[in-house]
Amino acid sequence: MLRPARKLRNSTALAAVALGAALALTSTSAQAATPAPRHYVALGDSYAAGAGVPGQSAGLCLRSDRNYGHLVAAALKAGAYTDVTCAAAKVKAMTQPQYDAFIRVNDPQLDAVTADTDLVTLGIGGNDLGVTDLGLGDLVGVCIAGAVVNPLGTPCKDVYHHGHWDWSSWSWQYGNDDLADRIDGAAPQIADTLKRIHAKAPKARILLVGYPSVLPSAGSRCILRQPVTPGDVDYLHGVLDKLNAMLKSTAAANGATYVDTATPTAGHDVCSDDRWIEGALPGSPAVPFHPNATGEKVMADAVLAALR
Repeated sequence: MLRPARKLRNSTALAAVALGAALALTSTSAQAATPAPRHYVALGDSYAAGAGVPGQSAGLCLRSDRNYGHLVAAALKAGAYTDVTCAAAKVKAMTQPQYDAFIRVNDPQLDAVTADTDLVTLGIGGNDLGVTDLGLGDLVGVCIAGAVVNPLGTPCKDVYHHGHWDWSSWSWQYGNDDLADRIDGAAPQIADTLKRIHAKAPKARILLVGYPSVLPSAGSRCILRQPVTPGDVDYLHGVLDKLNAMLKSTAAANGATYVDTATPTAGHDVCSDDRWIEGALPGSPAVPFHPNATGEKVMADAVLAALR
């Protein structure tokens, strides 16, 4: 009468052993798919730097020791890690020194990439939407100021998309979209940057990191939550979609891997009850309209997933 029970126990034990072996094999395979890099270099702007997230270093570059680069380096146990990300960086900061109000704040970021570099993350392009050293800060200032005088309209869109009243058709019309043009203008510069990285570090894997979901898809969700009109939220959400689409296509055409951070951060935008991107008045440490520590962690997870 005891034999069936023994067989059941033996079968259960064998199943446990098999499951354990399978899990070990899976874990080993995952580790083999993402070996520890010898030299990982993080390049990019304030979203890559973790601007405002403690603890901060590198002066006006606002570089955090909890940005996604640091988290990825720790998770992969990188042999060496170099972080030269810097707030307000534009694409030109990859090859030229970066200045803020005539103060040199950072060396050309590509100087950090060497022949032994085998992993590079690059998060860049957003600040090229602005014409001053503030980069994206240009847009924030224009959109917030416009909302004060025209809270029911689309003052930000009207500025950048050249909205105007057309008397001949008796309707509101739009001209060229400056922000769309600037996105198109940044594409060849980013492509050139990727080519330069390949030339300096031929064996490096390059990840071009996109921008998170700063704004919701429906502007109505921001009513009484952020000082931007609902119409402008809709417009700017579309601009960020265009920016990420450009980064994705540029990565594909230049031997890099695009990292989608918009999808995993969706629903946690500046107008959400559970913000991973802080708004005009941050509730946790971060520069306004930038990822907080949780946002940087989610972006790090996206990078690690792309490496698998």
